[in-house]
Amino acid sequence: MKRLLPWLCFMLLVTPLHAADMAAPATRTIVLVRHGYYLPDAKADPRLAPLGVAQAQLAGARLAGLPTRFDAMYVSPVQRARDTAAVIGENFPGRRFEVVGDLAECTPPTRRTAIMAKEKPAELAACKAQFDRLFARYFKPATGSGETDLMVCHGNVIRNMVVRALGVDPQAWLEMSVGNASITRIRVEADGTFKVISVGDVGHIPPGLRTGASGDPERSLAIPALP
Repeated sequence: MKRLLPWLCFMLLVTPLHAADMAAPATRTIVLVRHGYYLPDAKADPRLAPLGVAQAQLAGARLAGLPTRFDAMYVSPVQRARDTAAVIGENFPGRRFEVVGDLAECTPPTRRTAIMAKEKPAELAACKAQFDRLFARYFKPATGSGETDLMVCHGNVIRNMVVRALGVDPQAWLEMSVGNASITRIRVEADGTFKVISVGDVGHIPPGLRTGASGDPERSLAIPALP
């Protein structure tokens, strides 16, 4: 019996750790927010326009009102996305967004020939590889009791993640439209299957402040950017 005691003690210490390592897969929900409205600038990485700040404030209030907490918060390194995340973050004091390079905007292959003719093959391939990495790393089941992640990024990223989750032609992403500061939700089930809950939800933004999606009014007014 004395010889068995050290072994039993060792098993009692190791078993909880092993159980934690073998935690069952669980549901992961990914909430994707497109950045707010901005004025393009060919010479710089533009910041949000005041209209975009207002959109981000509305998105932040909507997210803060959800009956869940975010286990992780990620943001694209591009300035307009970081500006949007900063405004949204005001609703989550003490929390910080982690910058993820693969959330940056780029153009992956599309079945629209006019777009493909304007893009460089190497850049199209690099963007596809980037989105491959993003999807493989983050769009997978959680462990334990489940998780909810927030990503503030770009229209191309969001649309490409949606078609991947749906399992349809990956080059069909340009056939949908998501507005500025819209909210998209994708659920990854414990078994690895996907459920697209919503795409481009702008219910939190009044019609007169909506931009960036097909059918939204074009903003011709020169709205100054943030200082």
